[in-house]
Amino acid sequence: MTKHTREELATRLGFLLLSAGCAIGLGNVWRFPYIVGLYGGAIFLAVYFFFLIAVGLPIIVMEFSVGRASRKNMGNALHMLEPVGTKWHKIGCFSLIGSTILMMFYVPVSSWLVAYCYHTATGALTLPPQEVGNFFGSMLSQPVPMILWSLLVIAIGLGVCALGVQKGVERFVKLLMLGLLVLLIVLAINSLTLSGAKEGMAFYLAPNWEKVQEAGFWKMVNDAMNQAFFTLSVGIGAMLIFGSYLNKNNTLGGEASYIVCLDTFVAIMAGVIIFPACFTYGIEPNAGPSLIFITLPNVFNEMPGGEFWGTLFFIFMSAAALTTVIAVFENIISYFMDVHEWSRKKATIVTGIGITILMLPCIFGFNIWSHIQPLGEGTNILDLEDFIISNNLLPIGSFLILLFCTSRYGWGYDKFLEEANTGEGIKFPRYLRFYLSYILPVIMAFVFIQGYMKFF
Repeated sequence: MTKHTREELATRLGFLLLSAGCAIGLGNVWRFPYIVGLYGGAIFLAVYFFFLIAVGLPIIVMEFSVGRASRKNMGNALHMLEPVGTKWHKIGCFSLIGSTILMMFYVPVSSWLVAYCYHTATGALTLPPQEVGNFFGSMLSQPVPMILWSLLVIAIGLGVCALGVQKGVERFVKLLMLGLLVLLIVLAINSLTLSGAKEGMAFYLAPNWEKVQEAGFWKMVNDAMNQAFFTLSVGIGAMLIFGSYLNKNNTLGGEASYIVCLDTFVAIMAGVIIFPACFTYGIEPNAGPSLIFITLPNVFNEMPGGEFWGTLFFIFMSAAALTTVIAVFENIISYFMDVHEWSRKKATIVTGIGITILMLPCIFGFNIWSHIQPLGEGTNILDLEDFIISNNLLPIGSFLILLFCTSRYGWGYDKFLEEANTGEGIKFPRYLRFYLSYILPVIMAFVFIQGYMKFF
């Protein structure tokens, strides 16, 4: 067993961009636009923003607080902070289980983006609008290339993690996140010049109650809450681990607010890019997760220098996905390092082997195992894995973190508040104690149960 000292992030900007990079990813550019499309725009956005602020923001502050106070991964943090004689440490395994299941489908979907970098650069996606969808389906139907692209994602993610927190993770993410934000603004401005921009933005921002009724109100509410958890990566200790690498110079409420704002900005910009394109090219705005892989190539095919801009876009979208991959890999690696006292090298190798094997069902679900429909007709293995994470582990894990930080039988509100408000910046309000202790758990439990009932 190898003892190791706790690493720290070098700069505040590194922490903010790294935490934002963990939050910003497929939840913003793949999942958010099609869920907004499914529920018809502004009504869903309003409910989503409510959960983002009322639920997601406090949970991020709590994860950061537990991580910074303990200087450990979730696997050991609860054990260190829990009152003597309690069993909170038993849920520390959420960190490993949740992160592993997330990577089982997150790595393959990230590989779709990486593959599109190559195909856009080589001109393979310079096709008539109706043929882009066929290209995407054909790509997923070939298991061997998809495995190879996924292995490339794993190699990049683990290669960065192997270099350590400062030299690898922080340095890599800072550069790519800044580039991503600039490019998003440019692409959003371009989309607003398309012929379908007016109709697309009306669909995006105008309320459509008929869509809500068609999909189901409580299902929409549940999906809005789950999206808030998914996009912020809360509930499985992914944010907690970056809190453990953070110094005590700044309060955690302020840091969490910046991250939520940055994450929301990217999600909104993704919608601004996609929905005008949908109406310009006659593509259904609720077409599903593949929307980004069908709509956006059509946007670039119409742009001056579109091949160049398209390649850059998918490079930085890949970067957004990879920052989450790196963050979650770091969470898994740190679990092995903290709980089992492995070296970083050993933890990295074991993580790589494990994810390589466990990602295969998701890849096969689009080809040789496409007949397996675990959640009913029209579903696949990815849908099952997404359901386990989005509808179960993320909300349940967030609920347990909430109870741990507010209950007198857990870490307790006073200790949480002391840690959250250490440093300079926005203070987390003490008067929210009643809301966090008694109202928010009821809201989360009610929405979770309603969503489960409506799902089945």
